[in-house]
Formats: sequence, C-alpha cells, structure tokens
Amino acid sequence: MASAIETSIRSALVKGVTKLADFNRRRLPPADAHPYLSGLHEPISAELTLTDLKVTGTIPPVFNGRYLRIGPNPIAPDPASHHWFAGDGMVHGVALKDGRAQWYRNRWIRSERVAQALGQPPAPGPRHGGFDTVNTNVIGVNGRIFALVEAGSYPVELSATLDEQTYNPFDGTLKGSFTAHPHRDPRSGEHHAIAYEGTDPSTIRHIVLSPQGQVVREEPIAVANGPSIHDCGLTARFAIILDLPVTFSMRTLIAGHSFPYRWNSRHQARIGLLPRSGRGEDVIWCAVDPVYVFHVANGYDLPDGRVGMDVIAYDTMFDRSTQGPDSAGRLERWTIDPAARSVDRRIIDAAPQEFPRLDERRFGQPYRYCYTMAIAPDPSDDSAFAGTCLYKHDLEAGGRQVHDFGPGRHPGEFSFVPAAPDAGEEEGYLIGLVVDMRRQETELVILDARLFGEAPVASIRIPHRIPAGFHGNWLPTAG
Repeated sequence: MASAIETSIRSALVKGVTKLADFNRRRLPPADAHPYLSGLHEPISAELTLTDLKVTGTIPPVFNGRYLRIGPNPIAPDPASHHWFAGDGMVHGVALKDGRAQWYRNRWIRSERVAQALGQPPAPGPRHGGFDTVNTNVIGVNGRIFALVEAGSYPVELSATLDEQTYNPFDGTLKGSFTAHPHRDPRSGEHHAIAYEGTDPSTIRHIVLSPQGQVVREEPIAVANGPSIHDCGLTARFAIILDLPVTFSMRTLIAGHSFPYRWNSRHQARIGLLPRSGRGEDVIWCAVDPVYVFHVANGYDLPDGRVGMDVIAYDTMFDRSTQGPDSAGRLERWTIDPAARSVDRRIIDAAPQEFPRLDERRFGQPYRYCYTMAIAPDPSDDSAFAGTCLYKHDLEAGGRQVHDFGPGRHPGEFSFVPAAPDAGEEEGYLIGLVVDMRRQETELVILDARLFGEAPVASIRIPHRIPAGFHGNWLPTAG
C-alpha cells in the first residue's frame, strides 16, 4: 500500500490534473446528440412516489420485499463530455407484498452535485477522495441496502423507502474504494470483491465482507497501468481477478472526458487466481489473448485442478467511443489452468448479449442455467445497448431458449429468485424491468424460469419510462 508521503503527493497531483481536466472539459466541441442521453437512455427529471400499482396476472407468494435497480440519470448532463458510466445515480424501487404492488419510488443518490442541483442537503457521511457519484449496483448485505460504484465513492446505505441515505464505508471498516460487483459466497455468507482506486494505478485489493457486513480482509495486489476491473469470479479455492487491457488514460482525463479509461493494446491481458486467504504475491497469473470482460456469469473449480469461468467477452472496449461501450459481447467459457498458466476460450453463444445472471445459490460452484439480456446487433442511436429478448442458456444440454417481449419493448437485467429456499436450480422466477418505448411506460415483469418462453406470470405497470440502467436485485423482507 502507498505510504503517507506517496498518498500526499498523489493527492496534490490529482487536484492539479482535475483542474486542468475541468478547464479542457469546457473547451470540448458542443455535441447535438448523445446515444446515452436520448431514446431509451433519456434521463427523467422528477422523483416520484406512486402507490397501488396495477398488477396483471398473479404475483407469486415468494415476492414479499423490494425490487431495486440503479443506473445513471444525469441531472444536468453536458453531451460533449458525458459518458454513460459517469452519470448521477438514481435508484428505482418497487415494493411487493401479499400479491400487491404497494409502491414505486425513484430517488437520486444525494451526491454533492445532485444535492446542489436540487437545492437540498447532500446525503451525510464521509466521502472518499472527493468522489461521491454512486450509480452501478444496489445489493442487500445482512438485511441492509447498499448502493455501489467502483473505483471511487464509498457505498451509500439506503433506508427501506429509499428516502434516507448515508455514505457508509461498512461502518468504518472499509479503507478505500469498493466495487460495483461484490459476490456472496452462499456457503460462507461472505462477500468477496476485487476493488481498484481511480487514483492509484499500481494496486488493486481483494476485499472480504463478513456475513455481518464488516470488512475482514483488504489484501493489496500489485498491478500496472491502472486496469478497470468491473467484476470478479469466485470458487471454493480462488478469487478470480480480471486484469485486462482497459486501463487508466491520463490523456483522456486531461482532455476533459468524464470516464478516463481506454483500450490499451500494450497492456498484457491476464487472469489471476488468488487463493482466498493468500497474499498478493501468491496470485497465479495466467495469460489470455487481448479481450475485455465486464461481467462474470460464474466460476467453479474443476475436478482436475483447473478452474472454469463463464463470461461475456468483448474483442475490444472503449477503443473508439468516449461515450459508452463500442463493441458487442458474446457468452464464452474459459478454462483456466494454474499449472500451465494458460486460459482456453470457447464460445458458448456468439449472439450479442450482456448482464449474465444465475441462481445465486450456485455462485462459485458448478451450475446449469445462465440468463442473459440480448443486445441489438446493430443498435441505432435511440436504442443503444438495447434488445427485445432474454436468453436462457442450458450449459449442460446446450442450446438456449428465448423470451421475446416484442417490438419496442426492451428488457434490462433480470435476476433469479428461487421459489423456495430448497427449490431446484430451475425452480424459480426471473424479475426485471421492461421499457415500452412506444407507450413510454415500464413494467416490472416476473417470468417462470421453467416456462421461460411463455407469457409472464405477473407484470406491474409503472406509468412512465425508466431509463436503461445497470444492475438490479430482488431484496426479500427479512423473516
């Protein structure tokens, strides 16, 4: 970890570079249109509370709790410098109980910038390094709700109604930045994460949260060039590190762009296998062809000592665009050999897709079913990162099933909810938001995973368009 002197020098440099970047941001040529500020992505301008939402079909009894999803909803965006990943965060929530949709709420995360624009007090709590935009994931940890982002801000703890917000580094136990993608080990109850600091290109950290939500491990690992590590994998033996060629770009930052990471063909792509209680120097690094991964579906140990991992893989990322993703991902299976320090890649499904999810009770273990969101193969500016289908992959028998929501209807990420604690892997439901661009409305849709291609078992109408976002989860009510 950096010494106090190194931290002080780095802080001074960051302040100077930030001032230069702000100056150059104002000098960027104006932009008339932006694919992540229009159409499906156009921000909404108000916070709403709606009650007794209309339900079509029957909400299964397992759904007592809240569906929460977060994404960027910039409050005053500048199209010249805006990047989809950098927009102000907004949480959308729907409370379900006893077959009823009790309420819908949407709330901006009260960063300093958002609070000033709204004329309201910012959320209390400590800031980390001056960063407080949180927009990428919202999860439950030991009955509490946390909104997350990578490489910058501390997490934000939310009340059950979303109205109370506090920047909270896990009750003071988190030393630095966190990640958007911690993964819960269903066997131990721990959450594992790989985190990186936007201001420290030389170090990443393996962080472990106890089942109670306290940081119990924060192990530094040396890297080069400041890689952008959005997700990680987990097995019974290893935390899996994705050190891939999207890295910090000082040139992009100084030019005034809000997301300073670019494709770096000179950065060696590699996968790290870190023994779960090992030191940073114990990582087994395995070379892989140049590729980028946002999301891991799952990782698992193989009987012969190798490691399997299913991912959405991109040939390049942020190579051409400074606004958002600029290539299409496909579902691949990687077999990582720690003895040979090699990675074998095999395409499972070449169709463009993202946001892989599974029955989280199988995380870190062999599994059969994976659910993904289809991406339009050639999206127009008003449907960037959009598709109309979900895919269900059978990773044992092979092949996929398709649920098509129809023209102009765009699903986001869907998460799996078991029908009961002891239900089988396929025995449960998928829940997520679907935007109807023709009607400018949204539905919270529940599908039966066993009847994947059939009509939803229930849908809840939200009478406005919710912009396309990032990650959502079902958070059951305790007890």
